[in-house]
Amino acid sequence: MWKYLLQTDKGITPLCVRIALGIVMFPHGAQKVFGWFGGHGFSHTLQAFYSMGFPAWATLMLMIVELLGALLLIAGFLTRIWALGFLVSMTICMSISHIQHGFFMNWFGQKAGEGIEYHILVIGIAIGLIIQGGGALSLDRFFKK
Repeated sequence: MWKYLLQTDKGITPLCVRIALGIVMFPHGAQKVFGWFGGHGFSHTLQAFYSMGFPAWATLMLMIVELLGALLLIAGFLTRIWALGFLVSMTICMSISHIQHGFFMNWFGQKAGEGIEYHILVIGIAIGLIIQGGGALSLDRFFKK
């Protein structure tokens, strides 16, 4: 199993995609955990998600995926696992909180919430990384040797 998880080629495309996804997802984790980028921090995030019906363990897993997972994805360490974490978290988030707002993002603030286009992009990127692996300059590739 470890052999498959670490398997990747030296392609530049997965490198670019995993760095982009990690950079996009890290601020979301930093908002939830540290309160950076206009977020509310750890305890408020736990309370807010609990009020939406999420158990504390699920919220903690989300925080780990978005913060630690984003950094490790950038480094290319266990790329497939972190990509799967993003796929699961975005699918849940999209299904529970965004699908009712349609497809498009709320660019002009005229809707009650955000649509699902961003989530579809993250899910598509995650699927690509699950299939392809971390690519060039990944720790996966280094440890596979």
